[in-house]
Amino acid sequence: MKAKGKPSRKKKASAGDSLPLYQKVKVFVLDGINSGTWPTDSRIPSEAELMKACEVSRMTANRALRELTHGGYLMRRQGVGTFVAARKPRSALLEIKSISEEILERGGTYTSRVLLHCSETASPDLAIAMNLRAQALVFHTVIIHLENDTPVQYEDRYVNPSVAPDYIQQDFSSMTPSQYLLDVAPLTEAEHIIEAVIPDKKCAKLLRMQSKEPCLLVHRRTWTYNVVATKSRLMYPGCRYQIGGRFKPSDGLGLAVA
Repeated sequence: MKAKGKPSRKKKASAGDSLPLYQKVKVFVLDGINSGTWPTDSRIPSEAELMKACEVSRMTANRALRELTHGGYLMRRQGVGTFVAARKPRSALLEIKSISEEILERGGTYTSRVLLHCSETASPDLAIAMNLRAQALVFHTVIIHLENDTPVQYEDRYVNPSVAPDYIQQDFSSMTPSQYLLDVAPLTEAEHIIEAVIPDKKCAKLLRMQSKEPCLLVHRRTWTYNVVATKSRLMYPGCRYQIGGRFKPSDGLGLAVA
């Protein structure tokens, strides 16, 4: 079984002579993927074919394929070959935006299921986290967000009524809570805490996950000036979602990473 097509040798050579050989092989393969020469699930050239195409040793070709596999670009099937993997969608870590916007930017179709939309009394722990008085009223929504009919996020959100008093009256089957809140409450500060967890049976079922399959859990708090506006738990199926971002120092300040 032969791989479908090959990027031109000229394209490979243009990667730059200063790159290590294994990086040149990676560029060659990624060029083929990004150009559509090798679409998702198609077989790419074997190590022997890459050795010839890129004029490298078997060890170099093997390292390139191994790193691309670890990076999620390729998947190896024992005794069959190496194939282009489906890329996991990525959610922004360093900015707050509506998940519907992220899905539409990827060319997907967004839908949602509103499971809960009510007002209730804050628990003691929630009141402390949101800097509210004991037994204060909060708005509470639980929503499943879907991309192409596949669940990608379980959102459990509490909202401070003083920041968004009309939140309880909104129809979140036609827009997301994030869309509404970003319109009515200026976002001045946000906190993200991320951990890997095993969801409970109810959440796993809602996200259509296998038993004991891990989730990415984002604990998020947002502020409008000095007031805690929201406290949310956002769960993503670890098998089909990434969370990432890129940032740089601004205003002459360095980065502090904990």
